[in-house]
Amino acid sequence: MEKREQEFLTKIEVHKGILHKVSKMYMDNRDDQQDLFQEIVCQLWKSYDTFRNESQFSTWMYRVAINTAIVFLKKEKRKVDKYQIASENIKEETDDSEIKESQIEHFYKAIQKLEKIDKAIIFYQLEGFSHKEIGDNLGISEGNARVKLNRAKEKLKEIIINQGYGF
Repeated sequence: MEKREQEFLTKIEVHKGILHKVSKMYMDNRDDQQDLFQEIVCQLWKSYDTFRNESQFSTWMYRVAINTAIVFLKKEKRKVDKYQIASENIKEETDDSEIKESQIEHFYKAIQKLEKIDKAIIFYQLEGFSHKEIGDNLGISEGNARVKLNRAKEKLKEIIINQGYGF
């Protein structure tokens, strides 16, 4: 294996959590999430020669991952599987870990209902990006990033409440 390939695979392994998060935010079932994960890795490899180390690898990876997810979503025009959501809400939850997992799953399903830009903003927020970093990554001002983030949070809260999960 070439040195460049090994370097790429090592970086992917270190930052694969980013790819899993993006996949979960944009796709509603595991098969689609895995397909998106593979598509993102493929796009990262195809564009790896364009990475010039001007920013951190993870920052560049975020951009490619989110852009790939948006294109993938458009291309596939996938819808949330309502039957799957209903059956997940019915299952009995007996311990805290199952409850926590259900809450996380519900949160990701709510995120999937957001507009593409709002998904990206929420993702960056979850990753701990500052308003300035979010703005830089999305090509908007810091102030605009702050406003869009607050609006996205409000939309997300409304979706969660409307789905009967409440606060």
